[in-house]
Amino acid sequence: MLSGPLVPLSTVSRPTVNAPHAILFDKDGTLVDFDRTWGPAAGAVMRHFAGDDDAVLERLHLVSHYLPDQGRFLQTSPLIAGSSRQYGPLWAEVLARPADAAFFEEMDELFREEGTRCLTPIGRPAETLGRLHAQGLLLGIATNDAEPSARLQAARLGLDPYLSAIYGHDSGYGSKPAPGMIQAFSLLTGLPTQAIALVGDTRHDLDTARAAGAMAILVRCGPTPVDPFAHEADLVVNSVEDLADLFAGTRAPVAGELA
Repeated sequence: MLSGPLVPLSTVSRPTVNAPHAILFDKDGTLVDFDRTWGPAAGAVMRHFAGDDDAVLERLHLVSHYLPDQGRFLQTSPLIAGSSRQYGPLWAEVLARPADAAFFEEMDELFREEGTRCLTPIGRPAETLGRLHAQGLLLGIATNDAEPSARLQAARLGLDPYLSAIYGHDSGYGSKPAPGMIQAFSLLTGLPTQAIALVGDTRHDLDTARAAGAMAILVRCGPTPVDPFAHEADLVVNSVEDLADLFAGTRAPVAGELA
């Protein structure tokens, strides 16, 4: 696994050991700008559910830890790392609706529409994933967003040619921090989980990697600081754009890799 003291990226040339053979990327806060995408998108979804009831809208803002005047979330928001199945019951209680599959599907559909409308990438993810793909790494997305939303956003960002898989909370492998998405990617690629890295910006991502026995790589471009748990990661970088240079020429052969 990648190891060594965590130091500023400007002093790092490349990892001291072999790079992973496959990478799963978290989406929001890693490839997609969370605040610029989901801040306005979530505001629109909450307004839809509240209708003309300002009191209900205010309560949705409150349980979501959302700042409507700034169009963004507090760092404590359950929406930053959770799926609709995790924070949806809070909304259902405010709206006096059953916290059932139909409600969660309605939430996911609205978030898919608004998230696509407000989609803002971090840097140039298509260029970065293209470079990593050219180095022979197998790539995928593991997100707590719904899979249809993740697929639509990946297509809009031009990532499809480089991705072997896209997993969402509704893909049948559980939500992060459970290890199911990494385990599914391991089965797909024929690689052991130890040869796979999960790149993300939250504690959920770190815990997911650890639960699966995968490499844990944190990025500093998400809406919440990673410093409190950065020492537990195998590598910390500013953004995914740093990885192509760091991993160039550092892979060791692994048997059973998907062509």
